[in-house]
Amino acid sequence: VARRLSLRKHPECHSMAGGKAIEHLAKTGNRQRHTFRLPMQQYRNCDFSFSGLQNLVNKVIIQKEKEEGIREGEILSCAKDIAAAVQHTVALHIIQRTYRAMLFCIKNSILSSKNATLVVSGGVASNQYIRKGLQTLADANNFAFLCPPPRLCTDNGVMIAWNGIERLRAGLGVLHSTDGIRYEPK
Repeated sequence: VARRLSLRKHPECHSMAGGKAIEHLAKTGNRQRHTFRLPMQQYRNCDFSFSGLQNLVNKVIIQKEKEEGIREGEILSCAKDIAAAVQHTVALHIIQRTYRAMLFCIKNSILSSKNATLVVSGGVASNQYIRKGLQTLADANNFAFLCPPPRLCTDNGVMIAWNGIERLRAGLGVLHSTDGIRYEPK
C-alpha cells in the first residue's frame, strides 16, 4: 500500500520504510473516510491474508486518482485517510484471527488459561497501533503480553538473532560444533 501510494515521495515519509510511513500518516488521517471489508470473513479459522484487502485498496486509489486528476505515482490528497483506514483494517484482521487462535488453544488444552502468554514479534510488532490492539486483546483475555522493544522489531534477521540468543541461554537446540556441516556462502 505504501508503494502504491508513493509514500517515498511524500514530504513527511521520504526516508521511512513502507510500514512506518503508513503508521506515521495514519496518526493524522481519518480512518472513517474509507471503509475496507475485513479479509477472509467467510473462513472461520486462524489464517491471515491481505491480498483481498490490497486489491480493495488499489481500487480505491485508482478511483481517487481519477477524481483528483492525477497519475499513478503522484501523492493523493487523501493518502493519510487511506493509510489510517488500511492500518485499522489490518489491525482488526490480526486481532480477530489472533483471538480465534487464543480460543482454539485454550479449548484444545494447548495452552493453560492460567499462564497463557501472547508473544508478538517481527515487523508487525513495531506498529504501535497494532501492538496496542493486541495488548488490549491479551489483557481482556487474561493473557500475559510479551513484545520486544520496537527497535528489535524492524528486521527479521534481528528477530532470528534474538531467538538464537534466547536458545543459547536456555541451552536448547544449540550446535556447538560445525564439523561435518557443509555450507556455501553466496
